[in-house]
Amino acid sequence: MLDPFDPESFIVTADIHIVGIQPRIERTLELPAKLNFAQFHEVLQAAFGWTDSHLHRFDVCGLTIGAPEFDDGDAYGARTFEASEVRMQDLSFPYGEDASLHVLYVYDYGDDWHHQIVLRRRLREPNVSYPRCAGGVRAGPPEDVGGYSGYADFLEAWLDTGHEEHKAVRRWAGRKFEPERFDLEGTNKAIIKAMRAAKGSYRFRHIRSH
Repeated sequence: MLDPFDPESFIVTADIHIVGIQPRIERTLELPAKLNFAQFHEVLQAAFGWTDSHLHRFDVCGLTIGAPEFDDGDAYGARTFEASEVRMQDLSFPYGEDASLHVLYVYDYGDDWHHQIVLRRRLREPNVSYPRCAGGVRAGPPEDVGGYSGYADFLEAWLDTGHEEHKAVRRWAGRKFEPERFDLEGTNKAIIKAMRAAKGSYRFRHIRSH
């Protein structure tokens, strides 16, 4: 029987959408309590089809969490807390039947993708491996598409066979890309692969050390 006072008895569900895109691009993730934010970054990258080609950060309750080695600081002296040292079970959830925390995940400071995340705690299911993706809607935008406005222009050209850029954007995005398709099985395979490569931290640190 699960112990309600044991953090291991709980998981954290994350309902995520990319801000500014309609219809929404969404993912629902289920995360183990021991998952740290560096691993959470890797799960998000896999879930949305990003390639970890740009900088990122988490904004959590007024704090910035991420990779401090890429933090040049700002005029206000904000500090970036090490993502591998902050876990889901370290978060303080408010009391209440539907208590939740709101987190912002920003990826690619050029395209500036903002992901709104709502976290909730619930009891874990027996014999289930976490993290996993429980559902999703639509494919994530291609890397370097130009942010929200660039993606809107991309989709306009993608859908209109008479558009002068139609063939060009189809070649650029590749044959496998389909804006309205979400592949749950493929997403979970990508999450498993990313978690193995992350080894408890960021994948890029392992790559850089070789």
